Amino acid sequence: MNVRLPPPNAAVDYQLGGAYAPPAGVEIVSRDRNAAPATGLFNICYVNGFQIQPDEEAFWLSDHPDLILRDGQGDPVIDPDWDEMLIDVSTPSKRQQVAAIVGEWIAGCAHSGFDAIEIDNLDTFARSGGRLTEQNNVDAMRLFSDSAHSHGLAIAQKNSAELVDRKAELGTDFVVTEECNRYNECDVYTGAYGDAVIVIEYRMVDFDQGCANFPNLSIVLRDLNLVAQGQPGYVFNGC
Repeated sequence: MNVRLPPPNAAVDYQLGGAYAPPAGVEIVSRDRNAAPATGLFNICYVNGFQIQPDEEAFWLSDHPDLILRDGQGDPVIDPDWDEMLIDVSTPSKRQQVAAIVGEWIAGCAHSGFDAIEIDNLDTFARSGGRLTEQNNVDAMRLFSDSAHSHGLAIAQKNSAELVDRKAELGTDFVVTEECNRYNECDVYTGAYGDAVIVIEYRMVDFDQGCANFPNLSIVLRDLNLVAQGQPGYVFNGC
């Protein structure tokens, strides 16, 4: 599948906390799937394909309660960092059902004019209490990748450096990674994806290190909450 990749070493902005006019010089923008793409730029559509965002809980609880990962007491398994329920991709049938839902979101991204997809929380197997396996998530990601490609969109591996050697199985085209300088993972991604790596850092020390060590990559410094420009705490810098 020939898809258009993000321009290498282009200035990038990460706008998941709210869309705003990109700073001058930015060529790549990632925005939530419910936002409009930025005119004239390479636009990445953010989709949370493995966890349920708070504003979507009612949809899953009412329409797809069987696709929520549950513990031994029948309660949803929660990601404690973001207070999000995990999606159950533990069986082929459930993966197909989830892929149908996420596939509609991906189609919406294509219809809106986005160029690529990033699917978040590929690593839910690591916080599922053993209820999901790495293979479950790899197989689900492949379904998402096939859906993106069917709509002419590139698709990113989001984080999960431990899965880089399974790139062919994932079906992914490029990387969106958070804090790979902080955790010394950037070279893992570039080893498999070359310059097709977009880096988001949240600490100045890691941003400075990335700019020095990986001058050929798109790297942005943002605030952890990714607030919109003009809001308290907003941080943006590029190199």
